[in-house]
Amino acid sequence: MSAAHGPSSTREPRAVACMEVWGGSGRFSGLLSMPGNDVSVVSEPHAGGAEGGDVYYLSNCAAGSITRFVLADISGHGVEAAGIARMLRDLMRRRINTANQTRFALELNRAFLAAADGARFATALLATYFAPTDHLVICNAGHPRPLHLSAESGEWRVLDGQSRDASTGRKAGIANLPLGIIEPTNYEQFAVRLGRNDVVLVYSDALTEARGVDGAMLGESGLLAEAARVDPTSPDIAERVLSAVRARTPDGIDDDATVIAIRHNAADPPAPGLSAVWAAAAAMLGLGIRESLPGSGAAQPV
Repeated sequence: MSAAHGPSSTREPRAVACMEVWGGSGRFSGLLSMPGNDVSVVSEPHAGGAEGGDVYYLSNCAAGSITRFVLADISGHGVEAAGIARMLRDLMRRRINTANQTRFALELNRAFLAAADGARFATALLATYFAPTDHLVICNAGHPRPLHLSAESGEWRVLDGQSRDASTGRKAGIANLPLGIIEPTNYEQFAVRLGRNDVVLVYSDALTEARGVDGAMLGESGLLAEAARVDPTSPDIAERVLSAVRARTPDGIDDDATVIAIRHNAADPPAPGLSAVWAAAAAMLGLGIRESLPGSGAAQPV
C-alpha cells in the first residue's frame, strides 16, 4: 500500500511484511506493526491536499532483524512540491535496501542533485532499527533532530550524533547537509540503544516552525514540552503530538506536517547466532560498527 495513492487511515495496526516498502507522500493517519516496535504515523499535506512534500517510507528486511524508517521534507510545500516528492519517493524505493545508511544518503544526495537540477532541496532522516542489539541507528541529512523518551527516566531529550570540535563544541566540518545542496557531502550516523517502551519521534519542521499566539516559533524546546504533555502509552502518539502542536497555533500549521512515532516494545524476532548478528551489523553499518554500535549513542539534553 502506498499512501501516495490517496487519503487513508487505519486504527488497527498494519503489519509490514518482510521485504515490503510501505509509505508515500499522501495523507495518512494510522498504526503499523514492525519487529520490535509499535509505530504510529500521521501525515497531513498542506492546506488539505491529497499529496505534499513530506515523503515517508518504512521497510522490513533480514527476517525482521533490520527495520528502516525514512522521512524526507522537500523544500516548499503542498502541490508545488508533490512532483519532486514523487521523484524522491522513486529514488528511495530503488535505494531503500542499500545496506549502509551513510552510503544510502550519499546516493540519495547524488541522485537528487541530478534529478532536481538545483531547483529544490530536501532534508531527510534515515533510521535503522537493528533488532539483535535493540539499537536505532540514525543518519541525519539536515533534518530536524529526533526526540527520544526514556521510559526508565520519563524524560525527553534531543538526539544529535554529529561530530563536534572537542575544544569549541561546534560542529566539526561540513557534513549532514540537506539533499541537493552540494556534492560531495559527508554523512555520519550514530546509534542509540532503546529500552522497553522508549519512544522516538521523527517529524518534519512544520512542528518546530509552528507559531503560537505570540508569533514565536515553537522550536525544539517547545516541541519537547508539548511531547511531555502527551500520554506516551497512547498507541496513536504521533497524532496526539501533532494535535498538541496544532492547538498551539491559532492560524494553523502552514506547511506539510508529518510525525512518525517509534515505540520500542522489545518483542523482537528470534535472534540469529552471534556470528550472523555481527555479519548483519557489519553490512548495515560498514567498517565503523565497533565504534558506533555497542555504545549508547550521542544524545544532547536540552
